[in-house]
Amino acid sequence: MYRVLIVDDEALIREGLKVICDWEALGFSICGDAASGEEALQKILQFKPDLILMDIKMPGMNGLEIIKKCRESGVNSRFIVISGYSDFTYAQEAIRYGVENYLTKPVDEDELIPTVKSIKEAMDRENRNSNHLVQIRRKAKDVILQEIVQGKEPLESILTKDDIDELELDADIYQVVIYENFSMIPTSASYSFADLLKVTNKGEHTFNYFEKDQKNVILLKGTYALNRFQDFLSKYESSTPPQSGSPLDTLFLAYGRPVATLEEVHKSYAEARTLICRRFFCMNGQHTLGYEELPGVEAMSHTISPDILQKYADEFIDYLQTFNRKKVISTLSELEDFLYDVKNDITEVKLFLTDMYLSIKEGISVVYNNATIPFESNSSVINLITDKHYLYEIIQFFSEQFEMIMNSTGNPSRNSVLDDVLFYIDHNYQNNIKLETIAPLFGYNSAYLGKIFSKTVGENFNSYVDHMRIEHSKELLLNKAMKVYEIAERVGYRNVDYFHKKFRKYVGLSPAEFRKQNSIIDEGSEE
Repeated sequence: MYRVLIVDDEALIREGLKVICDWEALGFSICGDAASGEEALQKILQFKPDLILMDIKMPGMNGLEIIKKCRESGVNSRFIVISGYSDFTYAQEAIRYGVENYLTKPVDEDELIPTVKSIKEAMDRENRNSNHLVQIRRKAKDVILQEIVQGKEPLESILTKDDIDELELDADIYQVVIYENFSMIPTSASYSFADLLKVTNKGEHTFNYFEKDQKNVILLKGTYALNRFQDFLSKYESSTPPQSGSPLDTLFLAYGRPVATLEEVHKSYAEARTLICRRFFCMNGQHTLGYEELPGVEAMSHTISPDILQKYADEFIDYLQTFNRKKVISTLSELEDFLYDVKNDITEVKLFLTDMYLSIKEGISVVYNNATIPFESNSSVINLITDKHYLYEIIQFFSEQFEMIMNSTGNPSRNSVLDDVLFYIDHNYQNNIKLETIAPLFGYNSAYLGKIFSKTVGENFNSYVDHMRIEHSKELLLNKAMKVYEIAERVGYRNVDYFHKKFRKYVGLSPAEFRKQNSIIDEGSEE
């Protein structure tokens, strides 16, 4: 709504001009009136109305003198001059001062309304153009700021000293902060950075702001701004996790190191950018990452690989079968530490963890093929891991799943660690298991576990494994479709001659003789 001031020395005319048309419908509100030249000038300078209807012949100071003083004072109001008589000289001078129109008394409504409408349309166009220029300037400033912060071009090729002063970029110290929503889920809570620092930032003296890749980038400028930021961190970081409803409860911040010159700002930005991308590795409840927590180049020298994946998968499968919760927990911690320092991006890390879990699931399913284990479907696991925002959430999922596996596959008659050892052998006899290999899985050295085993079971470890293998091979020999060497491999003997030797030792027959003898028995029973 534009403002209009009515100036005339006759009260009746002033009141008439106020009601001659529907000013509000035309887009105007009457901000006041004046009866003399001095009063008119005072109110014009005070209210700075957009449009002034003014009698040319005023006591004390005529209308043209008022317009001249307004222009000298920088007032760009629009004027419609009203005169009781037509005078070419007055009209000519009025036009020279930028008067929009010259109307004679009595003012005709049909003449005034089109004039006012025309003036409003002109002001609307000017405002649109002015706003457009402001937007263009704002965008240009944002582009320049991003170029500086990201270090895409040498500073001297972008700005002169005058440009730096005009853009309010001159400061004794700088620091870049990047922040985004903590949960990555839209929230109704909204904080401006000025609110967080408790500063006004009028004219962007304290910091500059722009958006990059849907993240908020802040360039702090000056000692005062950096101190306010440190005060903010000290206040809210003391509570982990942050108190519900506090600014840090909904935000995640990453910040680079302070730098002394504008030319070095890109270094602070690069650190903050690296850190915001590493929020995946934060601990539960952690809402900030600072440049002090950046991994060193040496620490990030290794990468994930299929061999490392299989190594961890095999270890977890072994510990799950031996119900060694301590080793499961310590290996999960080791895995988390390992992944913190890999060079791979987050997508690759998630894929690595997904493949590892599916490999563990497959291995456990093969070992315990008769057990009912409530595994998640492969598609559910893939979606779950992909959708997690933090590594600790995935590690927690692994931990819960491993506990579920051990509860589903545990030996119900277990009375001692030795029961777990026998249970393990029963499900892994087909592998190349040795006492020296499995003893650490149960927290024992091989010599001590061997003594306990022999004393309790009545035979040594290797003999018990051979007995287990031979008993299973006898079952398989009754299946005439399988060849003897296939059976030998199935029960854990890679050398078929060694299998023959062991079979005869424990059964008193060769595998072929055992198969033939049992075949005759079966045929006799059928008759």
